[in-house]
Amino acid sequence: MTRIRAARIAVTAVVPAELGLVVCLAAGVRVPGRALAATEVLLVAVLLLEAWVLHGLYAAGRARGAGRGEAWGEAVRAVVPVQVRRLLRHELHALVALGRWTVRRRHGVRPGDLAVAYTGPQTAMMYGMLFVSVVETVALAFLIPWPAVHRVVLVLDVYGILIVLALHAACVTRPHVVRPDGSLLIRYGALFDLAVPPDAVASVRVERRYPEGRLVTLSEDGVLDLIVGSQTTVTLELNRPLRFTRPLGATAEARTVRFHADDPRALVTALRRQPATS
Repeated sequence: MTRIRAARIAVTAVVPAELGLVVCLAAGVRVPGRALAATEVLLVAVLLLEAWVLHGLYAAGRARGAGRGEAWGEAVRAVVPVQVRRLLRHELHALVALGRWTVRRRHGVRPGDLAVAYTGPQTAMMYGMLFVSVVETVALAFLIPWPAVHRVVLVLDVYGILIVLALHAACVTRPHVVRPDGSLLIRYGALFDLAVPPDAVASVRVERRYPEGRLVTLSEDGVLDLIVGSQTTVTLELNRPLRFTRPLGATAEARTVRFHADDPRALVTALRRQPATS
């Protein structure tokens, strides 16, 4: 039990730092490359501890006669909080998105769908951060005289650059989607995904707002803001509350959704063509 408790405490301590970095990037806050990479290295260390504890629990489950899938599932649920599982899922999808971005493929966009980007407010900031990180990496290569320290810092900086690229790639390859049947998929990378059926849409309009708050902010009256670059451009009124999942796994309900689209008029026009939103 001591090993399990230690593993859960360690991984829970890493989650706020990891999510905080992601939210800072989405909000346009400049985060040093070494801070990004150091958090990732800490996460890897915690994952090694998790793997060690999971292996012990898996072996114990198999010894009791449990099947492989059952023993593995019990071990994961005992050690890994749902918040950590979601963050790992996000990072995996973000890294996969780098490959999809390279070959110009988009996730979840079918023939006949309208894909609407939302990365406009954050693109310049992302590339600016990448430029600064690269300059910082090159400068440190000349300033650090110790080869061992230089190699460690180089790995940290390169990994930080990779994470920034992966986050942006996930947003580029996972756009908002309006389907021919009038349904709408609202997304932010691999962190947020809300499917809106056509019969749930009461009205939709172009409305530029500059709300304060985190990436996903829900007010007491059920207004959900999905903020990109400190702004939203589309307001979607629902005729019934829809349940959504926050980045760390908690669920809530929204009656109004405000989100950003680079071309809000195209998205609103496509939705208004449907009988459910006319």
